[in-house]
Amino acid sequence: MKKQQHHYHYVPISIFLSLVFVFVILFLIFQMESGLPLSFKKQKNEPFLNVPIKENYIQRGEDQFKKVTSIEDIKEYIKKSDSYGGMYGFGGSLIETTSIDSMTKGLSVPSMTGIGGEMGMAPAIRVSETNVQVFGIDEPDIVKTDGKNIYLSSENHFYGGIMMRSDFRMPDYYKGETKVVNAFPPADLKKISTIKNSGNLLLKDDLLVVLSGNTIYGYDISTPSDPKEKWKVNLQDGTGLVQARLYGDKIYIVTNSNINRNDPCPITPFEVSGEKISIPCGSIYRPEVIVPVNVTYSISTIDLKSGTLFSGISFLGSYDSTVYMSKNSIYVAYAYSSDMIEFFYNFVDENKDIFPNKTVERLAKLKGYDLSENAKMTELQFILEEFRSSLSGDDILVFENEIKNRMKSFFLKHKRDLQKTNIVKIGLEKFNVDAVGTVPGRLLNQFSMDEYEDNLRVAVTVGQQGFWQFGLGGSSESANDLYILDEKMKKSGSVLDMALGENIYSVRFIEDKGYIVTFKQVDPFFVLNLKDPRAPKLEGELKIPGYSAYLHPITKDKILGVGMEGQSVKLSLFDVSDPKNPQEVSKYLLDEYWSDVLNTHRAFLMDKDNSVFFIPGSKGGYVFSYENDTLKLKKAISGVNAKRAVYIDNYLHVIGDDKIIVVSEMDWERVNELKFQ
Repeated sequence: MKKQQHHYHYVPISIFLSLVFVFVILFLIFQMESGLPLSFKKQKNEPFLNVPIKENYIQRGEDQFKKVTSIEDIKEYIKKSDSYGGMYGFGGSLIETTSIDSMTKGLSVPSMTGIGGEMGMAPAIRVSETNVQVFGIDEPDIVKTDGKNIYLSSENHFYGGIMMRSDFRMPDYYKGETKVVNAFPPADLKKISTIKNSGNLLLKDDLLVVLSGNTIYGYDISTPSDPKEKWKVNLQDGTGLVQARLYGDKIYIVTNSNINRNDPCPITPFEVSGEKISIPCGSIYRPEVIVPVNVTYSISTIDLKSGTLFSGISFLGSYDSTVYMSKNSIYVAYAYSSDMIEFFYNFVDENKDIFPNKTVERLAKLKGYDLSENAKMTELQFILEEFRSSLSGDDILVFENEIKNRMKSFFLKHKRDLQKTNIVKIGLEKFNVDAVGTVPGRLLNQFSMDEYEDNLRVAVTVGQQGFWQFGLGGSSESANDLYILDEKMKKSGSVLDMALGENIYSVRFIEDKGYIVTFKQVDPFFVLNLKDPRAPKLEGELKIPGYSAYLHPITKDKILGVGMEGQSVKLSLFDVSDPKNPQEVSKYLLDEYWSDVLNTHRAFLMDKDNSVFFIPGSKGGYVFSYENDTLKLKKAISGVNAKRAVYIDNYLHVIGDDKIIVVSEMDWERVNELKFQ
């Protein structure tokens, strides 16, 4: 066959190589979004505390976790990880679950009776708590209340990094601080003190925790008008806080530390009372199989009252993490992309009839080379360039059409090979890694995981990159799966291929039912029967306009969805009493383009005693009734850029950056207002 290298010189490489490089770029884009024993010193003059792991290997559903034996061992693993063809992601998130009874009871009637009273004053008998996923496990948020006072953290989101005139004075309410407000009774509404640090808050009894950047502060608030710093834990440079939870008298924290490839261990993530705390090489675990790693996760505990840091778990993983905590375990999930070189080799191997044997053999050798990803990519270009130069103009046209059709079929067949998620299960009782499992695809957020009767339910989107981005034509070929993992994190059942071409927008698990919303042009609302973990099944589906970004159980048979339809915030009330035939029984479109509930479930407030719920908006706050299965706007509170609301007795406190407005839930009239100067 005569070569023609002039007229068609760049055509094949522009087709095939562009697929290779677009694949790399898209992996970067779509992955934008922490263990094993370590030894910590508790405080000065206290003994070295260590929680030993009995085995060097941790049982897992598909592979193993292995204890690092030396610095050379961890360096070798990192080197091999760097040659892995997958790409990394950025960000983090977290998770939890509960039963319908405990959740609805906990969200509507928190057990805080008697808190916040003063001499001669009757205490509040109804006090709201932060809307959390697992009742009894508190989550950090910008607002907390003890039934007497409100603690409000505000940060400067508007002026950071912007050059100001020397005479410019930033409003006090935009400064990074935590305000302490006397909130009950409403007639005495006033700010009584300020804490100079701001961030997400945790509160229990007389201790307020401020998660402020890379420092965790504990404040004694037994005298709210004069808070005293009691303890603090500093995170060192290169270490970030991924998530925190308060359960009992312990704060569970998940951190990640960037891997220093020249000196990967020991790592020093913390400083307590001026003493740096190190994690030795022998206390870090890694996956047995080679996957991309770029951080070391550490899961630790802090004693709420003393600030003592206790030993925890450390292991290698990737940035893209999701944390879920039940009352039994902490689950840390991290996503990673499959080996791109191997992925494309498998494509070539399955389509040998359009590639010469020499090309197939060279790609097979390349896959096994101990080289960096960049070096493999360079070699891949060279191999394909040689193949290109051997084609005639007629063969180019054949190749173009064959590659386009076959690649599309290959992606469809192997969409669950594009991205994987490892899930590490850490038991709270012994604080050991109990098991590790793997599922295809990627989690949305903390609600994507749920523990129920020793099983973990996981909802994922697979093939998320889609085909149209690769120039292959057609629509996106993503799909949505549900997997059930047993107590050893082995797959026991699954439901596959829900809503082809769409992505998951919200998930909620309630006892033996699961609810998933996907979206592209309409909002499919799926009901799943999870009673048999070995044979879960899709029972019902409802398609409506828009989507729900957050799902909240109103009753056992009613689910509220908060999302968007067009440019408006949408509320949907779903009747799931007949799982095979879910219905949207009521809908309300707000004249709002955004609500913080779309970004965090902690902005949502439920008050079952009054059959109402609150959501914030940019124009104000909104109270809705859901009586008689009808969504009705009960009260709109204007004049405040609402962020959160809490109720104390029958008074609703609507909280914004610059003011608090108090409304009586007996007649929905305003009773007081506090402006921050």
